[in-house]
Amino acid sequence: MKVEILGMGCARCNALYKVTQQAAKELGISPEVVKVEDIKEIMKYGVLTSPALVVDGAVKVAGKVPSKEEVKAMLQ
Repeated sequence: MKVEILGMGCARCNALYKVTQQAAKELGISPEVVKVEDIKEIMKYGVLTSPALVVDGAVKVAGKVPSKEEVKAMLQ
């Protein structure tokens, strides 16, 4: 599983990265988690607001930091 955190490195982007890592650990999974900060790469997903969470190429949420429980549901 590949998980991408889209954003330019803002505080909310970093928070989403941490929440995603915590959720994966609690689920007992080890996805490849990558931060994508290149605006051209972010735009390929059609995301206009950051942060965004992408799981296996599909945008799951954009413009907010979901709760850990919400991230768990997206990773399952």
